[in-house]
Amino acid sequence: MTLSLVATGGGVATACLGAYVSFLAYDGSRRNGSRTMLLLAVGVACIAVVPYVVACGVTPLFGLSDAATVFGVTMAHLVGLGALARSVTD
Repeated sequence: MTLSLVATGGGVATACLGAYVSFLAYDGSRRNGSRTMLLLAVGVACIAVVPYVVACGVTPLFGLSDAATVFGVTMAHLVGLGALARSVTD
């Protein structure tokens, strides 16, 4: 196995697990009407799923530069951390 294959597998696994956890939090939010769980779902999705989509989907599709990719991933992390922080204080 090459290093790039391992890195790709790790990224896919992280995105899939993050999407699953985010779905569970969203489902709990919908069932219980909990804003805290909704913010948790958004935070997990922005930290685990959106960066993978930006790096492996949006960047090749639109031919973004490395700087634009890093900016997009960093903004996704920032929004995700903000949502998680808000869910804890809510």
